[in-house]
Amino acid sequence: MNEPDERKQFQALVEKYQRRVYAVIRKMVIDHDDTDDLVQEVFIKVWKNRGDFEERSDIFTWIYRIAVNESLQFLRKKKKRSLFASGINEELMARAESALGPGAEEIERSLQKALLELPDKQRAVFHMRYYDELTYDQMAEILGGTTGGLKANYHHAVKKVEKYLTSSLNPI
Repeated sequence: MNEPDERKQFQALVEKYQRRVYAVIRKMVIDHDDTDDLVQEVFIKVWKNRGDFEERSDIFTWIYRIAVNESLQFLRKKKKRSLFASGINEELMARAESALGPGAEEIERSLQKALLELPDKQRAVFHMRYYDELTYDQMAEILGGTTGGLKANYHHAVKKVEKYLTSSLNPI
């Protein structure tokens, strides 16, 4: 295949999946600029590794896996760079607050804050199950691991979110 054809294929791939990849990453990373950078990295990685795609699953499942893994890796690096992990959460919470805008309901703000309190993997599993409505089998394909382990992660995430929401919305 010649170079112009490859460019067209790459451009078509990006155009088809860019918005969905952006949404996946933005939910985890929060910051728009970081998300844009990661979207670019994901598509570069997808293109460089396109020969590794085995077509056992939908191509978006494969791209989704790369996006989630890149997001988790980014969050781990960001935490390592900071001396205080809670400082990152405070920074992310402030960004989430501004991203929601002034019209957001209190419950929506509290939910976003609760999600930022979750460990990265639990947050990823929560987003995949709650927002993206993926099955545990799909999540296992994307994240690796077992469906039982992912169910446990989701269960723990839900309990933590419920506890956070209960305490923040009904302070005693």
